[in-house]
Amino acid sequence: MYKKDNGFRQTNRTGRNNRLSGARYEETAAEFLQRQGLYILEKNYRCRQGEIDLIAMDGRYLVFVEVKYRKDTAKGDPAEAVGFYKRQHIYRTAKYYLYSHRYGANVPCRFDVVSILGEEISWIQNAFSV
Repeated sequence: MYKKDNGFRQTNRTGRNNRLSGARYEETAAEFLQRQGLYILEKNYRCRQGEIDLIAMDGRYLVFVEVKYRKDTAKGDPAEAVGFYKRQHIYRTAKYYLYSHRYGANVPCRFDVVSILGEEISWIQNAFSV
């Protein structure tokens, strides 16, 4: 069961800070993607529409990346956690990002997922379309 801690952090029963833990894995994913040749533009982009873990350039593609971590498969594969509603949320946030940063309609975009299972990192390019 999750509880709000002063409205800013969410902690689980063991008191571990989920946002800090998530940031650590997002940083791991960013370093991994940089080694693959991507240029990271934004980390943990937030707006009223939602949040996107990483935004990067891969050649001419603007890439919106969702990062998911699981320590094991007890709760399923991390990539499976990016369901329909999460994809819609990411899409709406990406649209706002494109608008607010004045990207034209011709910028090719891609939605990727970086899945971290224990110490293993998987990168799913073009994981979903909307």
